[in-house]
Amino acid sequence: MTAVIDYGAGNLTSVLLALKFLGDDPVITDDPALLEQADRIIFPVGVSADRGMQGLKRKNLDAALKKCCTQNKPILAICLGMQMLLEFSEEDDGVNGLGLFPGKVKLFDFPPEQRIKVPHMGWNTVRQNKHLLWKNIPDNSAFYFVHSYYVSADNASDIAGVTEYGDFEFVSTVARKNIFATQFHPERSGEMGLQLLKNFLEWDGSSCC
Repeated sequence: MTAVIDYGAGNLTSVLLALKFLGDDPVITDDPALLEQADRIIFPVGVSADRGMQGLKRKNLDAALKKCCTQNKPILAICLGMQMLLEFSEEDDGVNGLGLFPGKVKLFDFPPEQRIKVPHMGWNTVRQNKHLLWKNIPDNSAFYFVHSYYVSADNASDIAGVTEYGDFEFVSTVARKNIFATQFHPERSGEMGLQLLKNFLEWDGSSCC
């Protein structure tokens, strides 16, 4: 069973439709006990860091997710889901995250003369570091992004993919053991996004490479 976390701050429809297209039968849930029973978990996009963390804590989903992360259960976090895995976010005047990956979430801050739009919105490429979830996805494939904040990871070993926006390179994928997280939206990224979701559904979480 694939459990998609409903923490009251996210759009779940696109993820649900993509998984069903791939033949999966996901369950949307805000029940911590069901998360622990699930074979795999998707931690989807949300509205903002503060609302996301409040939503998780309201039903003890934060504790259940942390517990599941210590097991070999495959976990995929998407966009804000990825950002909330970090220790701290600058969004909403500063929000403490789950602390599962060391590092911070920062606001894109480009000089006005560069005229680079924030949020970063649209298709952009990802340069991969080796991981099983990149199977059958060529390096520098394009995925769909919508975000104003980016992950600054403390450990280089956690970085599974990077993306350039303007002349700035940011972390677009982090991974460790049974956790894989993307800043982009695989559920909105066409063929390559579906391939990544397919790889996740086939992944046992026991090995990254």
